[in-house]
Amino acid sequence: MFGKKTIRDIEVEGKIVLVRADYNVPLDSKGNDDQRMISSDFRIRAELPTLRYLLEHGARRVIIISHLGRPDGRDEKLSLSLVAERLAELLPGVPVDFIDETTGAEVAATVDDLAQGGILLLENLRFAAGEKTNSTDFAREIVESTGAEIFVQDGFAVTHRAHASTDAITKLLPAVAGLLLEKEVTTLTKLMQNPDRPLAVMIGGAKVADKQPLIERFSSVADRILVGGKIAADGYATDDPKVYVAEDFDEDQAGAKLDIGPFATAKFVDTAKISRTVLWNGVLGRVEDPAYATASTLLAETLGENSEIESIICGGDTAGFVENLQAERPDLHFSLISTGGGAALALLSGEKLPGLENLLGHS
Repeated sequence: MFGKKTIRDIEVEGKIVLVRADYNVPLDSKGNDDQRMISSDFRIRAELPTLRYLLEHGARRVIIISHLGRPDGRDEKLSLSLVAERLAELLPGVPVDFIDETTGAEVAATVDDLAQGGILLLENLRFAAGEKTNSTDFAREIVESTGAEIFVQDGFAVTHRAHASTDAITKLLPAVAGLLLEKEVTTLTKLMQNPDRPLAVMIGGAKVADKQPLIERFSSVADRILVGGKIAADGYATDDPKVYVAEDFDEDQAGAKLDIGPFATAKFVDTAKISRTVLWNGVLGRVEDPAYATASTLLAETLGENSEIESIICGGDTAGFVENLQAERPDLHFSLISTGGGAALALLSGEKLPGLENLLGHS
């Protein structure tokens, strides 16, 4: 059971609702650094159920705050204006406005002018120093400028950060979870506490330091743990009989191990086929080169084609890879493609999430 109140537990009709979304989307350049485009709108689409719920239940205005990238002060290349354009396309018939400020009189005036049932996206939170310093003053300025009456945390990917828009702001307004946050936390918590078995955990990626806590956490939970990717290629070893580490690899002409080999790939795929639940975190090879994306592609296809497997994909690179594959193969379906890389790992590793802790709980 999800232990926090959600937007279903409060009255939103007639209210100004402030939503913390995660619109930290990947951007590609259109031939030069001054023109950019969104290369994946997955995180924008993931937010739509919460926004639609609020509008359908009579929210007077919906104000969205988010960040994009890691700017050091204002950086127009990381403006959220592109996100607002895409959001308007995804919500036809809904007034969607954007303002290139986060606080102040212009924000207040824009909120007042916003149509009933409209959405306003504010500028990148990280243009302001107060966001990352968890400034209560900055959070209060957002609340006062927008006239917000309710705060909805739906940016799961940032809930492991104690920032003004995840922590300080929850002390200023009644704070509840959105539908995306609820889904992510519920699915990942069930994975730890009561998974459908057999449960297989498949680990890839490059950094042992990032993956070791996850391996240790699941050593007493999973039925099988399989390790591939660069960490296996670099010689990861363990005495745990539950853990299989890839033994063969596809190499380039210089002898660099860039993907797990046919034997290891078969182990991953065959284990997935006999599992009821699979958690996959970390690609198995250098997937940006199609020559070394074979193992990851075969595993993704196995999971996406089998509706009887509860498939949970987490980690930025893994989620991005699966999203790109889905663009080519719309028939592939996964139980959850997590929007949160670090947040998902933190939750699965048993850490407290600041962005979740202060939300209203069920009495």
